[in-house]
Amino acid sequence: MSDNIVIDAQNVTLRFGTGTAAVDVLRGATLSVGAGERVAILGPSGSGKSSLMAVLSGLEQATSGRVLVAGADFSTLSEDGLARARRGRIGIVLQAFHLIPTMTALENVAIPLELAGLADPEERARAELLAVGLGHRLHHYPTQLSGGEQQRVGLARAIAARPALIFADEPTGNLDEATGNSVVEMLFERLDETGATLVLITHDPVLALRCSRVIEMRDGHIIRDQLQGAA
Repeated sequence: MSDNIVIDAQNVTLRFGTGTAAVDVLRGATLSVGAGERVAILGPSGSGKSSLMAVLSGLEQATSGRVLVAGADFSTLSEDGLARARRGRIGIVLQAFHLIPTMTALENVAIPLELAGLADPEERARAELLAVGLGHRLHHYPTQLSGGEQQRVGLARAIAARPALIFADEPTGNLDEATGNSVVEMLFERLDETGATLVLITHDPVLALRCSRVIEMRDGHIIRDQLQGAA
């Protein structure tokens, strides 16, 4: 893989079930993403966009095709291998936050850093939470935080290890419009500062326009891949 390509996916398929119960959710998706790009994958519910993200981020194993991500061949890895490959390479921001309820904001960010073997995990977590405006909420639990604050903890957790690649799957889906806009602004500010590549999953064409490139999906196929401003 070229140093300036962080995702190279060729003819990727994903099938759930077998026989007459089989469902094809990805049907030959092919794309590449360069370092530093901001790419939106746009489509309605059921179009396959979140499934594509799951394969590209190593949360799902493709049924067939080739998936090279940040120097790792995801096509050849087991589930445990994919989990190891994600560490340090990929950060993920999810719609449902997925914070551990028995851990404080600081612990939710620090523990993954510690598990990844990074030095000074608590200090790194503290610095990242300060960067997203949560320096006064370090020792609060998720139930003590608003939805927007929880999503900012999720953003800090995704970025703290300085991965090359950030996936954001409907990051404003559980937030009101004003709070969602604030979180999006924070996401792009942190990307500007860290230089990470972004793959943003959304059904919202207005949000997709924040990215420099839009990939549109329907029925498991990529039907459009266009740079913003291109004819």
